Parts: sequence; structure tokens; C-alpha cells
Amino acid sequence: MKITLVTNTVSSIFYFRLRLISRLLQDHHQISILIPETESMNPLIVDLKKLGVLVLFYNASRTGINPFTEFLTIISLYKVIKKISPDVVFSFFPKPIVFGSIAAKLAGVKRIVSMFEGLGFCFTKRPEEDGVKKVILRAVQLSLYKIFLRLSDSVLFLNVDDANELIKKHNIKVRHHQVVGGIGVNLETYKLKDLTYKNGPLTFTMVSRLLIDKGIREYVSAAEIVKREYPDTIFQVIGGMDDNLGGISYPEFEKWKSDNNVVFTGVISNVIDILKSSDVFVLPSYREGVPRSSQEALAVGLPIITTDVPGCKETVVDGVNGFLVPPWDSESLSKKMIELIENKKLLIEMGKQSRLLAENRFDEESFCDRVINILINRKCN
Repeated sequence: MKITLVTNTVSSIFYFRLRLISRLLQDHHQISILIPETESMNPLIVDLKKLGVLVLFYNASRTGINPFTEFLTIISLYKVIKKISPDVVFSFFPKPIVFGSIAAKLAGVKRIVSMFEGLGFCFTKRPEEDGVKKVILRAVQLSLYKIFLRLSDSVLFLNVDDANELIKKHNIKVRHHQVVGGIGVNLETYKLKDLTYKNGPLTFTMVSRLLIDKGIREYVSAAEIVKREYPDTIFQVIGGMDDNLGGISYPEFEKWKSDNNVVFTGVISNVIDILKSSDVFVLPSYREGVPRSSQEALAVGLPIITTDVPGCKETVVDGVNGFLVPPWDSESLSKKMIELIENKKLLIEMGKQSRLLAENRFDEESFCDRVINILINRKCN
């Protein structure tokens, strides 16, 4: 069977779809990937080609809603899809989902599957009121979903809230949908760390780009509060700056560095070692699909403090393997951090429970089984 994946970045394929692609290739399916021409120089493409994947390009703009530009994107996708004539087109992220499904339908593709890994910026609540641009973008997205999501034979979501947001709240019609859960991690690669009682100061770790919606401000503020009482506590952020509209400004970042409450490492290739040397994982995000970073932390056996919001709450049973806190609330976040500092014995049992949760719900092989079943066997709830 010929299966085409449509995305907007090479990295999303390489880091989050590699196992799925390997499984499909092992089953003798022909795999092609459509990515924007702006990504054509990405060195990861060479690695994908070595696997036996056909990499093709289409014209696209990652941002903006210029109708003429988007029309050209659809035409470009249509030409490529028509030429390779796949049996299945599998798209993810908002623009590839909408434009990929239109192009696939025009090209006569027999089966179209779309997957939402979260609903993105437009559906993420912030403490302040939404600006005009965000309201307009959300309205445009909803209009496109109402018209074109019905072109997909199956629409997949990582969490129930995202499915309910579109299908129930906004009354968007789809043929079939299924909640497939987090994309999972390799449990052999992300092995359980050594869980022993720790006498010294704790290390709290957040793995994220420096985006407002990831809760980076709340994390930094909570670190400042905790350090007033426990100055030796270590706080670190693994991840870099982002030019996205929701990114932290450089002046704000420089102030944080000068305050010296949090260590900013930048992007690090081997996150596993960082996680295993940490004591607690923290992600105070405003909304997620199901965060990969949290799934990795679960697998190595870290207690997790995260927010009680869609996507994040799927990774914590409150009080069992960590704590859920309200979004935008650095005070509540700091209190849970202090609770673990003052009750270090909780770390061992919570770490064990995190690993069990990873084994039961976030094994990437199980995720691949579910998705392959939908792509190949057309089995969807």
C-alpha cells in the first residue's frame, strides 16, 4: 500500500513519526512524505531517505491566511499527490490537515486520515482576553474545519477535550473520529532511573521552548518564590528561544538570566540524561495535545507537576504520580514544589507510579498499533 504523510516540518516527522514509518516500511508499505520547499535543505531529510522514504516538496507558508497563497498551496499539494497516487494520505497540524485533505480528495485518494496533536494557539486560553487577531484566526480555522474536515475518512485526536471542543462545542461534522492518546515513547530507550532517597537539594526540570503558552513565566515565578525559602533548590529549563508570536522577548529572557533563579541550558540533544539527573518534571502549560516531554519524564520515573488543562492532565493522576495545579498560577505551582521538597519520600513512590503510567498508556508501540490499524484496516470507533 502507498501511504503519504503530509506535514509542515521535517523535524515533526523525524522526531515524532519515525517509529510509525519504520513499522509501515517493515510491513512492506511504500512511504512518501510531503514537506514545504522551505524545509528542503534540512539535513534530517538525508536520514529519512536512507530509510527508504520518498521525500517530496510542496509550496507553502507556515503562517498567514492569504487566500491566494493558500490556494497555491492546495494546487501544489494536488499536483504532487496526483503524481504519486497514494492509497492513503495522512496529515497532521492545522494547515496540512485542511489543505492536504482538499488536495487528496481532488486527486482521487481513496482514504484520507487527519490527526490533531493539540488544537494550537487559537484554542489556548490565556489569563488575559483574546486579542482581535486571535479571535479572527480561530473563526477562520473553525470555518475551514466545518467545511473540510468531513473530507477525512477518520479524524484522530490525542485527547478527549480536543475532540469535544471541535465536534460537540463547535458542532463540526466528521465521518469518524477516535481518541488515540499520546504518541508514546520507546520504553526501552527511556528506562526507569535509579529511585533512591535524596538528601540534598532537589532539581526541578522543565523541557520546553520559551513560549508563553508553555507556562514558562509561571515556572520562573514559582522558582523565585521557592528559592526565598529553599535557596539551594535547582531549577532548569531545557529548550531554546522561539521567534513565534507567543515567544518570550529577549529583554525578559535576559532579566531572568540576570536574576539567576533558573538555569537556561538551551537546546540539548540528549534529554534522557538530563531527565535521569532530575528529581521532578514540571510543565505548567496552558494547553497541549499530550506533551511528549511529559511522556518521556513519566517513562524515566519522574514525579510530574503540571496543569489541570487538556493534554497535560492526561499525564498525572493527582496525588499519585504527581500534582495537578491550576493554569496561570505560580503560587499554587510553588506550593506543590515545596510540598515535594519537604516530603522527599514521595518522590520514590510517585516515580514508580509515573513509570507504571508510561507502561500502561504511553508505549509508542501501542500507539503505532492503533494508528496503523486505522490507516490500513480502516478500524475507527
